[in-house]
Amino acid sequence: MRAALAAWASDGRPQGYAVLADRQDGTVVRCGTAVAKAHAEDADREALAVRMRIAGHPGLAGVLLPPLRPASGSVHGRPASLWPYGAPVDPERPADAPWEEAGRLLAALHRTPPEGLPGPVPPMRGPAKLARALDRLAQAERLGTGPDPDDVRAVRTAAGSLPAWARGEAAAPADGALCHGDLHLGQLVRYPARDGAWLLIDVDDLGLGAPAWDLARPAAWYAAGLLDTATWLRFLDAYRAAGGPAAGPPGGDPWPELDLAARALTVQTAALALAKAAEGCRRLDEGERLMVDACARIAALPADLESEPPP
Repeated sequence: MRAALAAWASDGRPQGYAVLADRQDGTVVRCGTAVAKAHAEDADREALAVRMRIAGHPGLAGVLLPPLRPASGSVHGRPASLWPYGAPVDPERPADAPWEEAGRLLAALHRTPPEGLPGPVPPMRGPAKLARALDRLAQAERLGTGPDPDDVRAVRTAAGSLPAWARGEAAAPADGALCHGDLHLGQLVRYPARDGAWLLIDVDDLGLGAPAWDLARPAAWYAAGLLDTATWLRFLDAYRAAGGPAAGPPGGDPWPELDLAARALTVQTAALALAKAAEGCRRLDEGERLMVDACARIAALPADLESEPPP
């Protein structure tokens, strides 16, 4: 797949490449100044085509990285797309992580009217990713060295506190904003590489939905103790100052709007952590343990109370 993907990116010519990612949901290789991605076999090709056209739309210039080719291709039966290479966030320099830029880009995305964009704009796939994480946890439970039953119970009880649409088991509320669907720092690159502006990448989950979902991962990290208060506020304040609609007015309490999505991302992260640890026959690392423990706290809440962030 990797070599075939590189050859497709270079119109059939042999091409050196570097593997950037090789996961169940996609294989990504870099070929010089281009990046080719083979998407999941079961990807919705029509929705992917719309998402790629949205990424290249002039109304989102400066927000989303546009593709090099306007349409997807096919490599070994999997849909494939081609993008310019952008420099990712440096994991060795966490203090330089572009949290403010992430907040501003999300605000710009959420403020973009869906009318006038290529369409029909598909739904944002955040809840579908949570459903897949819970399915993967169920598969891991069937392993001989499956996850701890108490941990699984905590994650499933926390999942049960969410509405069915947040678990991907029912249609999401109508309307919504244009959302990324899978926001984390790995979804930002500088383009042109090294000194260009920060842009959002990876439109696989892009679509209409609850904009709070895009703030949910950093909110969940903050609530679990993985993200310090100063960094959380850098992100949140930048989003609010740029007119982001999902966290209330500047200076107000964002948690009433973010709580549900943050709990959903906590469940998703914990379910994947348990599954991956079981698949690798290893213990949870410190960050994974914190997310599972956060699920236990959610599971212990009275049914009529919502979780709150740490003081």
